Formats: sequence, C-alpha cells, structure tokens
Amino acid sequence: MYQFLSARLWIVLLWGGLIAVNLSTRPLIPVDETRYAAVAWEMWVRGDFLVPYLNGDSYSHKPPLLFWLMQFSWLVLGVNDWSLRIIGPLFSLASLFLSRAIARILWQDREQVEALTPLILLGCFFWIVFSTLTMFDMMLAFFALLGIYSLLKLAYSGLSFKYWLLLGVAIGAGVLTKGPVILLHLLPVALLAPWWRQANEYSWRHWYYRIGAAVLIGAGIALCWAIPAGIAGGEAYRKAIFLGQTSGRLVESFAHRLPWWWYLEMLPLLLLPWLLWKPIWTGFRKLNLNDTGMRFCLAWAVPVFIAFSLVSGKRIHYLLPLLPALALILARAADEVADQGCWKRAHLVVMGIFASFGMILMVLPGFNDHYHWRDELSLISPVWGALLLTVAITLGLVKAKDAPSSAFYLCMASLVASLAISCAFFEIKADHYDTKAAAQKIAGLMNENKAIALYGNKYHGQYHFAGRLKQPLTIVQNVNGLYDWANSHQDGYIIVTYKNARTLPESVISYHYPYKSQNIGLLSCKALLENPSLGSVLKP
Repeated sequence: MYQFLSARLWIVLLWGGLIAVNLSTRPLIPVDETRYAAVAWEMWVRGDFLVPYLNGDSYSHKPPLLFWLMQFSWLVLGVNDWSLRIIGPLFSLASLFLSRAIARILWQDREQVEALTPLILLGCFFWIVFSTLTMFDMMLAFFALLGIYSLLKLAYSGLSFKYWLLLGVAIGAGVLTKGPVILLHLLPVALLAPWWRQANEYSWRHWYYRIGAAVLIGAGIALCWAIPAGIAGGEAYRKAIFLGQTSGRLVESFAHRLPWWWYLEMLPLLLLPWLLWKPIWTGFRKLNLNDTGMRFCLAWAVPVFIAFSLVSGKRIHYLLPLLPALALILARAADEVADQGCWKRAHLVVMGIFASFGMILMVLPGFNDHYHWRDELSLISPVWGALLLTVAITLGLVKAKDAPSSAFYLCMASLVASLAISCAFFEIKADHYDTKAAAQKIAGLMNENKAIALYGNKYHGQYHFAGRLKQPLTIVQNVNGLYDWANSHQDGYIIVTYKNARTLPESVISYHYPYKSQNIGLLSCKALLENPSLGSVLKP
C-alpha cells in the first residue's frame, strides 16, 4: 500500500484525514481555544491590530502572531470558525516536512531516516492531539524547527547570509508567537555547535558573533510590534509585555509546583505508540555518539528538557517543540536494523493492542447497559470500536516491505485510534464543550439591550467569538457585588455556574446548558432578587 503513492503525498493525505474528521466532529474547546478566538475577534471588531484585547481589557499573556493569522484568514475568507482552526494544523504539516528536511541534512547517506521521521512524528499520540488544537505551541514548534534547519544549513552548507537572516526571522516569529522561550529552544544547540559539528574549518568566534547578530535580528522584528504596542496599550500593558513575559515568569519559575522529575515521568507517554515498536529497541543498542546527527539531536533536546524540568510552570505541551528531535532519534535507531525481514511483522504487536482497544470500545455500550457504570457510556456508538478493530486487524495482516512501510501502517493505525477515541468522546460530550448555543443566546439578549454579567473570578472569553459579541461582559466576583449589580440592572441577566438542578432549580433559570461536569445558566436579576437565598448556592 505504502509504495503506491509518494511518501510526501501520503503525509498530506494522512494529515488531511485527521484534520477533516476533527473539524467536523468537535467544537472549539474552552477555555484555551475559545479564548484565543475571542481575542482575535475583539481585535477584529475594534480594528486594533497592535494591542490584543479580551473582554474590553488589554490581553498581555500572549504575543499577537496567532491573532494576526486568524484575522488574515477572515480578511481572505470572511469571518468563520473553520479558517482559524486550520492555522495550527497547517503549522503541523509544515513541521512534518521541515523535520524531513532536517533528517536529510543530518544523515545524507541514510535515506530511510528521512522517510521515517515525519511518519514517526505524525504517528505520536501527543503530536496528533496538538496538531488539531488552536494553540500557540504548534506554531512555536514550527519556528523552532525553522531555526534548527537554519543552523544546520549554516553548519553544513557554509555561513550564507540568507540562512543567518532566516534564523533571525525564526527567532523573531517565535517571539511574536510565544515570547522569548524560542531562545531556549535554539540557543543551547547553537552554542554547542563545536561539540556536535566536530569540524575544524570554522572560526567558532565568528559563528557566535553571527548567532548574536541573528538574535538581534529576531529582537528587532519583535520590537517592531512591541514598541508601538507598548505605547498604544498604556503603562500597565507595556510593563506586562516587556517584563511579565520574561523576568516575572523566571522569578516565579523556581517555586517547584511540580517536582523536577515530572517531565521525565511523562516522557514515555510522549513517544507512544512508538515505544511499543520492537525494532527501535534493537536499533537503540547500536547507536553511539560518534554519529554527528545523534550529537546534534542530543544537543537540541537535552539542555531544553533539563531547563524545563528545573522550572515549576510545567505543562505537557511545553515539550511539543522537542518532539521532532525525539522523532529523529527514533528514526535513526530504526534505521540501524539492517535485517529487512524483521520489518514484516514489526507492527503486529501494536496492531494487536489497537485491535483489543477497538474491541473494548465496541462492546463497552453493551456492558454498560448491563452493569450500569455511567449512563453516557451507553450512548457511544459501537461503530468507532468496530472501525478501529477492522483497521488494526487489516494492517496487522499486511506484511511490511521495509521500515518505512511498517512505520506507515503504525502511523495510520495511530491516527485511526486517536480519531476513534475523539469521535466516541465528542459523540456524547460535544454539547458539554460547545459554547455556541449559549453564546448566541447571550448575543440575542444583548441585541435587546439587556445587561449581562458573569458571576465568577475570571472570564475566559468563551462566549465572545461564538456569539460574535461586540461588548464586554461585566465580571462580578462576590455575593455582595452580585446583589448590587442585580439591583442596578433589574432587567439584566447573570451567567452563573452550578452543579445540578438540586443546587439551582431549573424553574428559576432562563436558559442552561451542561458544561464539562457542571452546568451554566442564565439567571435573571429579577429571579435572583425574588429568591435571595440563591446567592448562597451559586459557585463564583
């Protein structure tokens, strides 16, 4: 099967299938995806492309590049949901091809590594999940890869000015994506060049000078936005983007809210299902540090991994830009297996695991009907389990011709498994994450000139883009403020969070919808004032 089409075309087709199914089966997920869409929407409504805003206040937590790209998509295609959701996936696709290009530079005499790398990367469950999300991390991964590619071209193809410029652009775009963290992904491997390059023809002093020049180019690109934005946004916003994104986070980074070894504990999950691919372990035993490509990947991944382990702000997606380096190492290990015969059934064990999971997913609704574990499990369609079971058995029976064929079958099964789980979940839970109906209800009330407040500590913008809201919600943070606001806006409504109907009777709620494990309701100020005891059961 794999030999029928070119490797590049297969990558595009697999990626396209993943994104098409994802876009058609799930909504924008609160709070991150809906928040970023809301910021872009508010900038669009304001016609202000310098300072991001959320609910009427300047939003300093992230730089503006993703928001600019969302607005560009609306400028070209009109305001819609799907065009902003395709941005992250497009960066994922570009990263797959960049990782392939990096493999070609590192191991010019090993074409199989070039073919394996994007398949391994695309088949990682971790990469699959973040390829479908509208977040900053996939963009950051792309610009980190672009910087890595530039460094390799400089090291192996001569110190060409265009690649120094490309490195500067990667740094600048990375800063505009997620701040100065891009330097953490690029500077260690650049500074360690004498170790991984092992070449005497360079004047390493000039290399470091030019690295510094590239950093200045990147800083200049970022400052082209930051300086006018700081002036336009005011003193508080200026301090937030120049200090809050750098020194403030570094000062707080050693509080160790999570232990230093947490990322080490999570590392095997990042590499699934490939850790179950037996030939990789055979190849690992043959690797050594005399391989320049291996040295490069270690210089790229290890310092960054250690740095992230030492800071407290640990989130699993912070490691996403490191996954291509790990995929390159796995591909290089697989290439060490010279016996082509061992690849015929190399993917069989993983296919057996996928088939078992498909069978469980297929029979789960029936067992739940009998044992009554959770009501919603009975709503899962057996189709998703049957699909995964069929694909796993079919691909398990196919004999792989070589390592890329085996990797292709495993990558395809990994994508199907991820989509089956996602489709089964959102089949029963999509309404718990989709804010569109509630947002449109809020928009309708605003169009009737009804005042709307949200009772809670923070509003994440989950209704602004979905409802195309053009004015901010009032945030009320305590019970006293709640009653004061209700008295001042007796024809208004309050967005409240509550557990269930026993907590807040539906008879006093104008509109409600399930949200994750709770409920969100629209409570009229009149109902609140007529039932003073309600304030004690509401969750701020």
